[in-house]
Amino acid sequence: MSDYLYEKDLTTMKYDILKSCRHDQVIREISADLGISGMKLRRYIMSRFDMLLMENLPARYDQGRKLMQDEPCPDRELGSLLYSRAVPIIEVDRMNDIIAEVRGMMIRGIPEKEAVEVGKKMIREAITG
Repeated sequence: MSDYLYEKDLTTMKYDILKSCRHDQVIREISADLGISGMKLRRYIMSRFDMLLMENLPARYDQGRKLMQDEPCPDRELGSLLYSRAVPIIEVDRMNDIIAEVRGMMIRGIPEKEAVEVGKKMIREAITG
């Protein structure tokens, strides 16, 4: 038997998962929060996540949002726990660098809201390349 019993390219199956109701809602919320298109986020997730992680995306997102409420500023506003651990769309080290940069801006006197927006831009750039 030389043929594979499973699909080599799981793109179609992954896309089917992400277009289901709960998954689509999570994608919409994340893309709105980070300011990137839903299709770019879907492609990014499909390229990085395995099937198990994708299947559990809504539950991980909900749990991450609950845990994020107890995070200090600017971690909470940037979604550090949510986007680096619960829904790992950015590496932990990269997120830590972004948070350190945002904290540094706040120490230098930049208003929190502006510093967080710069941090979200950095997250967008890390995702979209």
